[in-house]
Amino acid sequence: MFRLLLFFSLLPLALALIARWWFGTRVLTSYGKRMCRCDLKLWTPAPGDETPVHRAEETAAEFGDQLRRKALHEWRERDPKSANSREHSRRFGIAVPPLGAVVAVLAVLAGKIPVLGAIAIFIAAVALSAVLGILALPPELSAIARSSKRIRDQRAFPSSEDSEAVLRCASAHAWEQALPPVLRMLKKR
Repeated sequence: MFRLLLFFSLLPLALALIARWWFGTRVLTSYGKRMCRCDLKLWTPAPGDETPVHRAEETAAEFGDQLRRKALHEWRERDPKSANSREHSRRFGIAVPPLGAVVAVLAVLAGKIPVLGAIAIFIAAVALSAVLGILALPPELSAIARSSKRIRDQRAFPSSEDSEAVLRCASAHAWEQALPPVLRMLKKR
């Protein structure tokens, strides 16, 4: 039974890691280091950014992260119920794997399940949180797309290549953050 649970847990976990690599890591690797220039009159700092001096030239990954944070802030203001639902899903993804690990370890110590069962339970918990994180991603990507359209229309980035790199990096950051922290630790930048 635990082998079956392990198999059916590894499948969505592998698909989530592949999706993260394809839509997140690969994009950040190819576009993220590109130096981009923005018009500081049109590019406002991200909410909560207390930096006294903002630079007009940053990497696409940095501008993409700022764009993602702006989009999430605007989404919270426009549709707080939907944004809170996404936040609760993210918190669930953070909490489930450690709780699954605790339950699995306690069950092994009590002699109720074998070690393979504990591993299967932990991987199933990680897979569940990864799947829920990916399923909750489309509204966040829609919020980023709305903000991206506004940024493109305002021409905050004079170069269209810079604008495209920043927009791709913003979506890639969302894909990177969709998975639980346990899986994000697998890749160090």
